[in-house]
Parts: sequence; C-alpha cells; structure tokens
Amino acid sequence: MDTPLLRVVWITVLVFVAAGCSTRNRGASSIYAEAARNDPRGHPYVIGASDVVRVTVWKDPNLSADAVVRPDGTITLPLVGEVVATGRTAVALQDEIQTRLAAFVKDAVVTVAIEEVNSYRFTVAGNVEHPGLFTSRYYVTVSEALALAGGPTRYASTGDMVIVRNGRGRTVRIPIDYDAILSGKSPEQDIVILPGDAVRVP
Repeated sequence: MDTPLLRVVWITVLVFVAAGCSTRNRGASSIYAEAARNDPRGHPYVIGASDVVRVTVWKDPNLSADAVVRPDGTITLPLVGEVVATGRTAVALQDEIQTRLAAFVKDAVVTVAIEEVNSYRFTVAGNVEHPGLFTSRYYVTVSEALALAGGPTRYASTGDMVIVRNGRGRTVRIPIDYDAILSGKSPEQDIVILPGDAVRVP
C-alpha cells in the first residue's frame, strides 16, 4: 500500500544510501589522489636494502668502492666507516659521505651512483596464476604487477582487489577494481606499486 508516510520513508532511505555511496567514492578518490602524489616516478630514487651503490672519490680510487646496502640499511666505506643509506637519495648520501670524509681528506669530491636496484619488491597473492614475491628493475603499476603474476585466475573476484600498503606508521588498504582499469573506466586506479606493497586478489 502506497501512503505518503511510506513514500517519505523510502525517500529518506534512498538519500542515506546515496550519501553513503558518495562518501565512499570521495574516500576512494582521495586515496587514489594521494597515491598519484606519492608516485615514485616523479621523485628521486630512494635507496633501500640490497641495493648496490657506487661511491667514487675523485682522484682517490683507494677510497672509492661499490657497496651493498645491508639489511640494517647501512654501508661500510674506507675511513668513513658505517653510513646509513636506506631512506636516502643518492644526493643525500653523497653529501653525508663528503661531509664525513672532509675530516680525513681535504677538498674531497664524492659521487654516489645507484648501480643495482634490488630493494623494489612486492607481493601478489590470492587468485592469480603465479602468486609470490616479485622484484623489478623499474616501477610497475597494478596491471603490470598482475601481468607479472600471470594474471587473475578464472575464480578471481577482480572487482574486489586490494593493495595493502604500510608506511608512515599506518597500514592503508587501497581498493582496486581491475575490471574498471581494463575497461578504461577508472585509469586512476592503475597506481604504481610501492616497495613492500601486497596486492591481494580474492
């Protein structure tokens, strides 16, 4: 039976549902916007564990060295000793080494270069053909990470994927609709995978 009171109730319910969807969409949009701002391709590379850096001291090969960044984030150099490398750019590490080396060598000119990128690792788990831990020499997007894992299986719920991202003392779950990426309806969801990310495919 259709009554004015019943119509009011239905309208109220629809308004709340629409408001909830709008809030969720705004929340998801802000997550993708933040991911775009944090896209590492637009920033200097940050050194991580297992990376190999080449430290060159001009005209002094005895102080120059290739160093592997240890799991504790440090490298060891002649005279300078241990230096924290992880979380720094090549320029920042170069400045640190040059400052410390100045106590031993006058007017030392130091150059730091990234020789090998080994710290870019991420996980693809769930209903994909080849789940596991992956590494890459270059940054990859969600769709590229799925391709490395052989793609979703026929049992995958590709519209309900999620990226679990740890950083800044918090864990963020980023919803990903893989079908919307492939159809071109939501290209902003094809975000760049960061080191340590876990892509979950239910």
